Amino acid sequence: MTEEYLQEMFDLEGKVVAATGGGGVLVGEMSRGLAKAGARVAVLDIVEEAAQEMADEVNSAGGEAVAVKMDVLDKASTEAALETVQDRFGRVDILINGAGGNKKEATTAPDLSFFDLPQDAVRWVFDLNFIGTLIPSQVFGRVMAAEDKGIILNVSSMNAFRPLTKIPAYSAAKAAVSNFTQWLAVHVAQEYSPHIRVNALAPGFFLTAQNRFLLIDEQTDELTPRGKTIIDHTPMGRFGDPGDLLGTVLWLLSPASAFVTGVVVPIDGGFSAFSGV
Repeated sequence: MTEEYLQEMFDLEGKVVAATGGGGVLVGEMSRGLAKAGARVAVLDIVEEAAQEMADEVNSAGGEAVAVKMDVLDKASTEAALETVQDRFGRVDILINGAGGNKKEATTAPDLSFFDLPQDAVRWVFDLNFIGTLIPSQVFGRVMAAEDKGIILNVSSMNAFRPLTKIPAYSAAKAAVSNFTQWLAVHVAQEYSPHIRVNALAPGFFLTAQNRFLLIDEQTDELTPRGKTIIDHTPMGRFGDPGDLLGTVLWLLSPASAFVTGVVVPIDGGFSAFSGV
């Protein structure tokens, strides 16, 4: 296999990637990896400082990135971010919908039953994950439809395949993201262009700021019973490392997956394949 062949199959040189949630752990790692692959990255995040820190890191490593403050739940903010990206890079080739997360107040616990989950907390989680995928897909997708090409990569979760205990809002929201991924893939291919592809990642268990309180005991820094159960049911015997996502990301965003659309790819260390027996 020649270097020229690999370059042709996985070529991202000069592509413009807009990544929501880019200041976070998982999408931040994607931003680093895509920049190393030659892409130009717009790091989009509601936390401007986090976006700037990630963009600075990419630029310091020899890549090309710009930080843009953006609220995925505000269409005007999203449109303004698109304009900023276009002004800086001239176009947008790829959208990664990575903004998302859970909230402690939407998580059942010994002192918070399902029957008492506050509606505003549940709505916050659902909106962040689903509406926060829908709005950027509308705004950036409109440009792709006009250009007759583009790629949208959503971030779903293993919760979409197998709902987990304690987190009903997050599980439902990610199931919506997976369903929307399939719907949008068909819609844009049939109504606008077969050269627009829409896929999703379904990460297994990666430690992030949003789920650490469920998996690691804050007092002892040891696994919680839930964290231990997850490891026991993950055949590879560990949590995912953010870098474990990059191979699949590069594949789904490159010419190597030119005939792939409407799929949700598990990256879970075998969790979804293991019955527990």
